[in-house]
Amino acid sequence: MYNSSTPKLDFGFTLIYCLFNCYCWFCIVLLFWLLLIRIVLRYLIAYCLYIPFEVSEVEVFCCSLLKLGNLSLYLFAHCLYSNNLKETAAITATLTDEKETGASSAGDGRVLRKKLNKVVLAYSGGLDTSVVVPWLRENYGCEVVCFTADVGQGTIELEGLEEKAKASGASQLVVKDLKEEFVRDYIFPCLRAGAVYERKYLLGTSMARPVIAKAMVDVAREVGADAVSHGCTGKGNDQVRFELTFFALNPDLNVVAPWREWEIRGREDAIEYAKKHNVPVPVTKKSIYSRDRNLWHLSHEGDILEDPSNEPSKDMYMMSVDPEDAPDQPEYVEIGIDSGLPISLNGTELSPASLLSELNEIGGRHGIGRVDMVENRLVGMKSRGVYETPGGTILFTAARELESLTLDRQTIQVKDSLALTYAELVYAGRWFDPLRTSMDAFMEKITETTTGSVTLKLYKGCVTVTGRTSPNSLYRQDISSFESGQIYDQADAAGFIRLYGLPMRVRAMLEKSAMLDNQD
Repeated sequence: MYNSSTPKLDFGFTLIYCLFNCYCWFCIVLLFWLLLIRIVLRYLIAYCLYIPFEVSEVEVFCCSLLKLGNLSLYLFAHCLYSNNLKETAAITATLTDEKETGASSAGDGRVLRKKLNKVVLAYSGGLDTSVVVPWLRENYGCEVVCFTADVGQGTIELEGLEEKAKASGASQLVVKDLKEEFVRDYIFPCLRAGAVYERKYLLGTSMARPVIAKAMVDVAREVGADAVSHGCTGKGNDQVRFELTFFALNPDLNVVAPWREWEIRGREDAIEYAKKHNVPVPVTKKSIYSRDRNLWHLSHEGDILEDPSNEPSKDMYMMSVDPEDAPDQPEYVEIGIDSGLPISLNGTELSPASLLSELNEIGGRHGIGRVDMVENRLVGMKSRGVYETPGGTILFTAARELESLTLDRQTIQVKDSLALTYAELVYAGRWFDPLRTSMDAFMEKITETTTGSVTLKLYKGCVTVTGRTSPNSLYRQDISSFESGQIYDQADAAGFIRLYGLPMRVRAMLEKSAMLDNQD
């Protein structure tokens, strides 16, 4: 480390040495050439007068001495200058390293990666985030405030969190109920936009990360923290989703990602670290799957799923029954929608979170919403995931079906094309990107007439639309009927077809003419 006792670079001192070196070198060279000129002049005189010429031993000695002195002075100056450069480089490198890493002393002899005041940690209570707490304190010398967001993952995961957090070394635990905000401000806009990633994925985890990260930024402001931290690995998408939200909402916050920094490489390393720092190790059985659950979905990754050819085991699913074991009688549900957003179930208006929760239960017992897919992660690799989205699948089917009544052909095409980009932005963690916000304004405007209800039949894993109605329906039975009507005259279709097919007729005529020319 660089400190006050480290020799400092003295520019004046270096300049004096350089000038002195030049002066001595000049004097030695001058004396050498004067001696050489004297010898040459003596030789010329001896040659002209035909007298013997002989270089004296004194002259030879002086020449050798001057050359040796010149070489010694050069080497001395070179070494001095080189050492000075090395010292300068060392000091510069040290200063640069301190500036970039913010390295400092913890006061007890330990070297900190960077001194932070207070860090808000996304905390789940599991082994990974439990060991992050002492690791942050040890490596950044900071106070750790744990934060947990309730996005519908279940009460079991929230039990005993405060005791676990404080036992790990955290100063406090902040828990916020974000279920209504999550569904209202994140899920429903994606539902209205029709956002689906790579044809199948309904963006369950992708939508949850920005609402959690936004709450972390809010908590950081409330407690006066200068940094935030998450437990995402360096291979996944979530690290991007969290950090892009941090950047968008408070670019001044420091971000600490332990999985990209520490030496812990697996569960055994984490357990060993926890024991070393007296962190209570969760004694629950470790799931063989990596799961993420919220009010919208439950995802499964890892273990046998890492081989795309393996069928998921039947006992893996938690939100839905096997369609084969679902009731033998179908169940009908009616979804009420206002301006593209769901508002009621079977005629009863519910809050966004309550509506989704009810549909999860109904859809789950009929085996609705199972998706097995191989997706392209944002970081470049492919991964296989199995998703359970019972309530979301029902809502998505209803919203899309009602649009078939209220939107015309070109509007649907444009909306569907924009939905692809919308889904890409959400998947990539760009929720607060101005482009997504602008697209959301378009989606809100274009679906303002999408009001009505859709009736669905749920049966052994399938969702079937049985009816749809809207006061803004563009469907007219008197026009669409095969019976004769006054608004639509079938004879008008002939002129339309001739005009609509004109480009095809012209191309066919051109090709026919070319064939006749070739025959001639």
